[in-house]
Amino acid sequence: MKYCLLFFFLLTSVVVAVGQTGNPSENVVITSEKKKTKVHTSKSGALQVNVSPKDAAKFKTAGLVSYRDFGAQGDGKTDDMDAIVATHAFANQHNLRVKANEEATYYIGGKERTAVIQTDTDFGTAAFIIDDTEVQNREASIFMVSSSKQAFNPTGINSLKKNQAKITISLPEPCLITVTDSTVRRYIRYGLNQNNGAPQTDIFVVDKDGNVDINTPIIWSFDQITEITALPIDEDTLRITGGRFTTIANQAESKYTYYSRNIAIRRSNVLVDQLEHRITGEGEHGAPYGGFLNIRDCSHVTVQNTILTGHKTYRTIGRAGKLVSMGSYDLSVTRALNVSFVNCSQTNDINDRTYWGILGSNYCKNLLYDSCTLSRFDAHMGVANATIRNSTLGHMGINAIGTGTFTVENSTIRGRSLINLRPDYGSTWQGEFVIRDCVFVPNGGRPSTASLISGHYTGQHNFGYVCYMPQRITIENLHIDDSNHPEDYPGPAIFADFNPEMTDNSYREKFPYVKTQEVILKNVTIASGQKLRLSDNPFMFKGVKVITEQ
Repeated sequence: MKYCLLFFFLLTSVVVAVGQTGNPSENVVITSEKKKTKVHTSKSGALQVNVSPKDAAKFKTAGLVSYRDFGAQGDGKTDDMDAIVATHAFANQHNLRVKANEEATYYIGGKERTAVIQTDTDFGTAAFIIDDTEVQNREASIFMVSSSKQAFNPTGINSLKKNQAKITISLPEPCLITVTDSTVRRYIRYGLNQNNGAPQTDIFVVDKDGNVDINTPIIWSFDQITEITALPIDEDTLRITGGRFTTIANQAESKYTYYSRNIAIRRSNVLVDQLEHRITGEGEHGAPYGGFLNIRDCSHVTVQNTILTGHKTYRTIGRAGKLVSMGSYDLSVTRALNVSFVNCSQTNDINDRTYWGILGSNYCKNLLYDSCTLSRFDAHMGVANATIRNSTLGHMGINAIGTGTFTVENSTIRGRSLINLRPDYGSTWQGEFVIRDCVFVPNGGRPSTASLISGHYTGQHNFGYVCYMPQRITIENLHIDDSNHPEDYPGPAIFADFNPEMTDNSYREKFPYVKTQEVILKNVTIASGQKLRLSDNPFMFKGVKVITEQ
């Protein structure tokens, strides 16, 4: 009987481990034999964890476990990754909180192992050293915050319409729906990192009756759907608190081999609070990073009171055969909804151009910076609705394409422009800009000719969609600090020269640009004393109505 129960326990343990990670190489087998609690690696590479019945009862009574309970040394030298993985695996199985040991320093070497977090975790004042100098698998996360709920593929949905309010589906609970049409290409990139685009994709929230959340609208029409996934949304908030993380940077060749030795968040309703991440050991070369906090395929994630670090910028040969700077991120958000960064800052100077901008995002909806001091906000392959408030942005400023409303309020922007519409994705924003109570310091105070809205669009490249400028731009209570300007400075412009070749009616766009209809100005002050101009290219923007209110 004893061996039958043991076999059953082993079997269920393996099933749980596979469900947590989806990757057999990261399986954890948990037993409860009458031996001491011990963690070791089997010949197959699986992690074998035995928890004595006495310890198991003690942990369950306390409602929490620590890394020391599973053998972590915390001396900053011994690799504690196996103990960390084992701790979380046991905690997940019994719904226990995890608490790091105060003042411990956990060393994490290059072994391919991922700790799956499914319960509240308090890293506290503990330090974590992540050594990336010799890594078995650069794509393996250190921590994976995941749901215990399982994704599934719903049937019966063959097409969708843009802004469709309801889909014909019945679900067990509210879900995150991800759809793809691999036959349609969007975001066909232009420039030095040119590519053939990506399959059309969208992500949105529906309730159990199929009603689409009005805050996460369907932004594309799908004549057909080649893939659809539903992930039930966790109602309770999972909290991750504290932690002093230091990455010893990789010394790899400078090319697009991104490192993902990070905290990956793949669960909805997550709060990250009071975390710190620093970087050391960056040399003359290195591969880029895909975000120490990597948020993907989820909704309602808040990162607050957190300190991050910009990565050194390295260069490589891009797809066009020319030297390019590689994006390297401490924050990465992909196909995620309702993601907020509140009271976040970075350790290095937000105006130091030797460090890449701290955030990169794709396919997102409802992104927020509130009370942040960071080097950049960036939406590569589109964001639907974004807000920056009470914040200061550094040398890379605001870069975005997307839809809906982009609001910037009570903030200081120190980029080359107030908002840059990314030229590599068509300088497109289908919606409006609202800018109020802000200060714009062009080019961080360096001598430059200032423009509020910048971008570039030739009309000769097919991006896979119609490209728009914001239909309406409202600017209220803006101070432009252009006091340090070059000689013969004509004053700031609303629009940069998006196409220097478009100077008369003879220019033909193969893919016409839908330009701004109106700009509303109220209380715009300029340090240089110059007046706000329309553009260096007045012909291109001759149809824009500029309304100055008192």
